[in-house]
Amino acid sequence: MKNDMERACDLLNSETRKIVDGRIEEFRKLGKKDGREIFKELCFCILTANYSAEGGIRIQKAIGNGFLTLPESELALRLKALGHRYPNARAKYIIEARKHAGSLKGIIESSHGVMEMREWLVKHVKGLGYKEASHFLRNIGYTDVAILDFHIIDILERCGTVKRPKTLTKNRYLEIERVLRDFAKKRDMNLAELDLYLWCMETGKVLK
Repeated sequence: MKNDMERACDLLNSETRKIVDGRIEEFRKLGKKDGREIFKELCFCILTANYSAEGGIRIQKAIGNGFLTLPESELALRLKALGHRYPNARAKYIIEARKHAGSLKGIIESSHGVMEMREWLVKHVKGLGYKEASHFLRNIGYTDVAILDFHIIDILERCGTVKRPKTLTKNRYLEIERVLRDFAKKRDMNLAELDLYLWCMETGKVLK
């Protein structure tokens, strides 16, 4: 019987491949847009922490440029009205992140590789851990980072690949990321593609 990782790889030979390839191309195009659009994607990734991607997508569409202009109190009210679990905290993080809005694209482009970019994001943007920073970088076209939450780790544990940690420290995150990277390389994929196939296998959807 095939394990979950093998089942996800089976999607390479299905219609899902066209959807995944299309989503990867969308990510690359987003990474070439101006700093305002890239900042709004950063806000989406701040919103998804301990929340759902679908909810974050819905809120991102509803608020749009408000991420750049709304005062903190009004942004918090909008997030609450739109059903976010942590409207006050996320509004605070987004307002604090605005100080980087004008320079974010330049900082990313001047970084020496995706790992350096991720370290900068985790250090300088409140509300971003390694998972959220990786999610942001993947969504603007970088393919060599893993978006690790416990849904993905549970898949790996069911396959006997890793043991589920009680807490996901930086070192443990990087260790599990290496496991996924090795798996992806053996199947001629990158980590961005593997993540989308795993989520599609689990949920039947290819989101962002």
